[in-house]
Amino acid sequence: MDETPHSAPAAAGPLRIALACGGTGGHIFPGLATAEVLSRQGHPVTLWLAGKDIEQTAINDWSGEVITVPAMGLPHGFSLRTFQAVWSLVQAAGVCRRRMRAARPDVLLAMGSYGSVGPVSAALRLGVPVILHEANVVPGRTIRLFARRARAVAASFEETRFHLRHIPVVVTGMPIRKELEAASRIAPSTARSATFTIMVLGGSRGAHRLNEVALEAIGRLSARGVAVRVLHVAGRDAEAAVRAGYVRAGVPHEVVGFTADMARLYADTDLAICRAGASTCAELLAFGLPALLVPYPYAAADHQRANALALSKIGAADYVAERDLTSTWLADYLDACIRAPERLARMRAASRAQPTRQGAEKLAELVAHVGWKKPGPLGESVAERSPA
Repeated sequence: MDETPHSAPAAAGPLRIALACGGTGGHIFPGLATAEVLSRQGHPVTLWLAGKDIEQTAINDWSGEVITVPAMGLPHGFSLRTFQAVWSLVQAAGVCRRRMRAARPDVLLAMGSYGSVGPVSAALRLGVPVILHEANVVPGRTIRLFARRARAVAASFEETRFHLRHIPVVVTGMPIRKELEAASRIAPSTARSATFTIMVLGGSRGAHRLNEVALEAIGRLSARGVAVRVLHVAGRDAEAAVRAGYVRAGVPHEVVGFTADMARLYADTDLAICRAGASTCAELLAFGLPALLVPYPYAAADHQRANALALSKIGAADYVAERDLTSTWLADYLDACIRAPERLARMRAASRAQPTRQGAEKLAELVAHVGWKKPGPLGESVAERSPA
């Protein structure tokens, strides 16, 4: 049973906001982007993290309060680690409840993953209103666990509604880093390369085949006499081999293992070849960048495939399953895209037309709506407003 909730905050005063975004980069970076918007609006924000290394790297520039409560994610399948993970989550819930009772927030925003389990459990016990954010089309385990008790679920994709029937879902879009959001609003530079530029985003889990097939396909394309240029994020382990491959093929290239300067790469690309993670999809839409999406086939609940299908459905990207991706097929696909610029123009227009841009601002608006207990439909002022 919920404990007695605190009194409602003043209608337009600062809100005490708890933001649970611990776990992985796919949760911490969108959470931090939203926290920065809320903080700029004058709301004190406390980040609730799960004690992972990536969290400390991500919050280097964060000046607000941080609470770390260690937790473990549940493995897929049943093993001894399952018991350890469950016990860690039970402990985290107890610690979060004690910490939250001592400094009770007006509202909790949770970005999903195991790092949100403890803070959400505590907030619900204390009567603090909860908003959940689901990055992918297919809701993860934490979102499914708590969705019926949350005030609302904010979604990146319209299709998420079909997975959370009879639950208030507000499509806010996916928060992306502020520097990417700002760069996406700048008109393309006239100084960019005149040569058709392909960006390959490998370098993450399961991207070895993507690196391999893209390298061979672009080499085939160059051998046909088609002029292309490549920007390839290959992953640190594959960087040297991929670079050597383009040198042998005589293809103009920029190969890096990792880069924090994605805004420049997006702005200088005509077509991307990449996985279909939620953040990548949101960034492609923000920049209006046409893409060929190759979902990671072993993603939980095949959620990357669902993301790719959502972008394909609106005409913003093409999609191919990894099992069907060959260098011959990809070379032919790229050749066809280069010879049909009007097709890529339609994809850019479809991306730019989506109302799910400015995700951090829209999610922050939803948090304030719930925290101030404003009347009216939750999505009225958020999801139906076109981006500036």
